[in-house]
Amino acid sequence: MVCVNVKMKYSGLPLKRTPVELLLDESGQRIGPAATDRSGKVCFEMLSGSGKVIVAGVERYQGHLDGLIDIELRNLTEIGNSSGGDAFDQMSGNTAYPSMATRTVVVDNHEVLTDSEGYLVNPGEWSEEFVRQQADIEGLKLSQEHWDVIRFQRNWFATHGRQASVRDMIKHFRKQWDSARGSNYYLHQLFPRGGPQKQGNRLAGLLRTKGEH
Repeated sequence: MVCVNVKMKYSGLPLKRTPVELLLDESGQRIGPAATDRSGKVCFEMLSGSGKVIVAGVERYQGHLDGLIDIELRNLTEIGNSSGGDAFDQMSGNTAYPSMATRTVVVDNHEVLTDSEGYLVNPGEWSEEFVRQQADIEGLKLSQEHWDVIRFQRNWFATHGRQASVRDMIKHFRKQWDSARGSNYYLHQLFPRGGPQKQGNRLAGLLRTKGEH
């Protein structure tokens, strides 16, 4: 048996519902994909051998396949550029798992898949137009302050490999805005459906956090 344990390097948080598959060197056989559980682990019944571990479509390990293989991801991003020229991260992989309830959002005349709450199944499909369409679905009228928070969240994730906490946001926006707007109360007014760590992350194309509420 071989088990693969996937987590974030900096935060130590497990990556749940993440597709993992094995590619065997000797036969070229693919086993999986199978989704990680709540602890970030998935196990495969097989004889030991050598091969590759592919996580969310990306090769993350090559070598002997036996026992427990720990995979720590520094982040899920590659630095890229938006159409506006600002630095954004380009996330890779997807969060799909068997029997997942999904919805579609029409973005620039093509369908983008989200889960039942509106989190992107493939974070690489994030765009500013997705933000506009998803915000419209959630009844949120976007302002410049919303965009400031969304861009901050994406850049923070690209730099730190984890989502920004509300405390991180408060510290930043007290300097960028003022003490009244750079507050927990004001940030939750901007994102009334769960606050910036839920609604904000969702619009920013990021994953769920423990801090969502």
